Amino acid sequence: MIPALGPQLLMLAALYALLAALLVVLCLATRWPVWVKLAGVALVSGFYLLVHPTLVAVSGWPSQDQLPPKFVFLSAVFDEPVPAKGHAGAIFLWVHPVEEGKLVDMPRAYRLKYQKDLRGILEDGIKKARDGNAQMGSTNPRRGPRGSTWLRPSGNDDLEIRLSDVPRAQLPEK
Repeated sequence: MIPALGPQLLMLAALYALLAALLVVLCLATRWPVWVKLAGVALVSGFYLLVHPTLVAVSGWPSQDQLPPKFVFLSAVFDEPVPAKGHAGAIFLWVHPVEEGKLVDMPRAYRLKYQKDLRGILEDGIKKARDGNAQMGSTNPRRGPRGSTWLRPSGNDDLEIRLSDVPRAQLPEK
C-alpha cells in the first residue's frame, strides 16, 4: 500500500499499466509460441514484485534498514506494544545522516523494535531538542555473546543508540 500518490508515482503507475496492456496485446495479436508468451507474463509480473519495495521506500514509509553511524536526531513517535492483541509496538525515528561532519542526503524515517530503555533515551532527546539543544545521535554495536557475528542479522536490534548535545559553533575572534 502506498500512502500518498504524488504526480511522479501516478505517472509510474500509468506506465506500468501501459506495459501490462502492451503485453496483453502482444499475447493476443501474435503467433508467438506459448512459452514465449508465458515467459513475458512471468517477466513483467516479476518486475512488478521487484519494484514494489522500491516504491514503498520512495513513498515515505519508514525504513527497516540499519541506522547510520552518526546522525542528527529530529524526532520520534512511540507505538506502545499491546500484548493482548499480539502487537509488538514500534519506535518511529526521524534522523538526518551525518558523514564527515556534514549533513548528507535527506532526513529519513526508520522503524525500530519497541524497547522501553530506548524510549527513555529518545524522550530525553526530544525534551532537549525542544529546549533548543539539537541532538547528535550515534550507533554502536551492542556487546553480546561472543562468536561469529556474520551469523547474526545486521538489523537495528543489535545497536546501542546514544544521543548527545550538538556542540555549539564557536564564533571566530574579531
